[in-house]
Amino acid sequence: MQNRIEEVLNQLRPSLMRDGGNVELVDVSDGVVKVRLTGACGGCPMSALTLKMGIERILKQQIPEVKEVIAI
Repeated sequence: MQNRIEEVLNQLRPSLMRDGGNVELVDVSDGVVKVRLTGACGGCPMSALTLKMGIERILKQQIPEVKEVIAI
């Protein structure tokens, strides 16, 4: 599942990079995906929205085993 998650994140990275940020996969355990938002995304006030409405929503759509995405 980790490889599939990386593939989806690779699709999302260009839009994050346009805003000066990025996302790094840290861990996957029992359907919980842990990521680190980096660059401009790390300190952005909109990062929670990006995480839940962007990254988590798309990962859940494309990989049904994903239950939650959390930032660490």
